[in-house]
Amino acid sequence: MLDAVAPLTPEQFTRDMGNSFRSVRDTLAHLHAAEWAWYSRWVGASPTALLPADRFPDVAALRAGWAEQETKTRAFLEGLGEPGIARVFEYTLVNGQPGSSVFWQMLQHVVNHATYHRGQVTTMLRQLGAEPPKPTDLIAFYRTR
Repeated sequence: MLDAVAPLTPEQFTRDMGNSFRSVRDTLAHLHAAEWAWYSRWVGASPTALLPADRFPDVAALRAGWAEQETKTRAFLEGLGEPGIARVFEYTLVNGQPGSSVFWQMLQHVVNHATYHRGQVTTMLRQLGAEPPKPTDLIAFYRTR
């Protein structure tokens, strides 16, 4: 996805497209922020706000943030172990409400949430006249393995 948005001009990257998150940048920043928030909850912190979109002025900043987050998430997953998949995590939502969820359900949500917003970015890229990303369907992932 980041490779597909890299050719966009700064104006295209931040153009208000009338989407649930205004622009390609804002949608991708939301995706990153959501993954960061869930990871934070898994390690015992409950953010009171998501990361602001303007923290990521360009694709390079998003790529760097995501690379760092991916490293942390992979390390967490490796340490979780198979029994941890059924672990219930207690946390506080951004709105202050308490929450608790089984880990596998949270992870499934993170994946599903990302799929939804990647589809939005794909549509925005087409609206901007840009090339869409390589297929991001789960079956496409399995086929490349």
